[in-house]
Amino acid sequence: MKISIRKEAIAGKPLLIIEGRLDTAAVPVLDAKIEEELGEGHAKILLDFTNVGYLSSSGMRLLLSLSKKLKEQGGELLLFSIKEEVMEIIKLAGFEKILSIYHDRKAAVAAV
Repeated sequence: MKISIRKEAIAGKPLLIIEGRLDTAAVPVLDAKIEEELGEGHAKILLDFTNVGYLSSSGMRLLLSLSKKLKEQGGELLLFSIKEEVMEIIKLAGFEKILSIYHDRKAAVAAV
């Protein structure tokens, strides 16, 4: 399954709704979308993980590097609605302490 990324705006911030697998093939697609948002001056970006069924190590590296990049610019990458099996991968790597993860859309929006 290929990745699909749909954009919405919420609270004046970009919300990227990701569907599919965040694996090696999908990493450049998400990276390009985030870079596009950065180019438009957005430093806080929300990622909806409701329909992400798999997260590879390359996907994790991308999330980590994007999170660091946004923090350096005074922004933040906010992830929410992560499925249990994907969250397990994040926890195994210890990334739940590094990434800004929220239970649902409402909580992520409140944090913006």
